[in-house]
Amino acid sequence: MVQQQPPVPASQHKKIPLEFPAQLKGGAYANNMMVVHTKEEFIIDFMMVGPGSGAVTSRVIMSPGHMKRMIAALQENMHRYEQRYGSLAPAEEPKGHIGFVRE
Repeated sequence: MVQQQPPVPASQHKKIPLEFPAQLKGGAYANNMMVVHTKEEFIIDFMMVGPGSGAVTSRVIMSPGHMKRMIAALQENMHRYEQRYGSLAPAEEPKGHIGFVRE
């Protein structure tokens, strides 16, 4: 039997300095994304797609366990957002098929 450790009080949490590179502070806009996975990792490509062209603006690679935690965090934050600002309807999916060509 595994014994559970009691939670660490917030006053004892370690503070970890976080570096935020200047080139990332503006963020990256994305209006589309593509997700692929293997047994070991998920790869998420965020894209800006416009009429007749598109570009990958960011790529995030993570473990399946971390992906599951990220999904839970996104769902919790969407719930909080909707409680504060009202319900949202999902955005409509693009009509037809969007095919991406790598050059």
